[in-house]
Amino acid sequence: MPATQAEPPRRKSSEVDFGVDQLDADEEVSRAFYVLVGLHVDSLVPLAEHHSADGRSYYVLFDSSATWGHPGEPPYLGVYLERDADKRTFGFDQDVLPLPAMVQSWLIRRGCPPDAIALDPELGPQPADEATRVLARRLMFEGDDYGVGFSYNRDDPEDFVTVVAMGAEDEHAVPPFRVVVEEVDTDAQTYTLREGGFATPQDAWGWCWDRLTGDAGPLPPMRPAAANPRPPGLPGAPVRRPAGPCR
Repeated sequence: MPATQAEPPRRKSSEVDFGVDQLDADEEVSRAFYVLVGLHVDSLVPLAEHHSADGRSYYVLFDSSATWGHPGEPPYLGVYLERDADKRTFGFDQDVLPLPAMVQSWLIRRGCPPDAIALDPELGPQPADEATRVLARRLMFEGDDYGVGFSYNRDDPEDFVTVVAMGAEDEHAVPPFRVVVEEVDTDAQTYTLREGGFATPQDAWGWCWDRLTGDAGPLPPMRPAAANPRPPGLPGAPVRRPAGPCR
């Protein structure tokens, strides 16, 4: 499915200084950093960054060049840097993810203080409602609970949407699969996040495809109602009181 080649709202490229130009690393690390990160530096926008006193840095980055790559490719990049000032060396880790909150979660799991990696409000749309704020905050702390199985980022101004299908790491989790949807209102410069629960990966992936083709129904609830709820008007089970002396 082709993506419309449109730039995300209010985001413009600016160079990121990773502070490694004067540091050494072995050839393999240097090459990997250049290919995975440095090669794209002119198109990276720092949505959030945090630097610790011991030389560690954490970045939430938007890659504006992703729109010209493979359709649906995630545009958000997380970078974790460790610098050794005494040895003048560095190491790094990176990952590409479909939503900023997922990048924040990835960085938090690598030691970044959660309150130090808030997104810059000047560099992107803002939450449209409280439900969006709550879900974004929760996604930041659920990094180990669900793994991304499928995602698609569509940057069409008429339908700016991201769908993410995830599977639970815990085989007993309810629901075992979920879908998170981000929809951006490019006129209001706001976005909404919503989620739904699914029983199978096929159901989750199928809903994502239906959303991208315009045929999706409402997201199912995260936790389905009880299988045999008590009909309205029927009395509940009798309350058992502890035995005691008769009065």
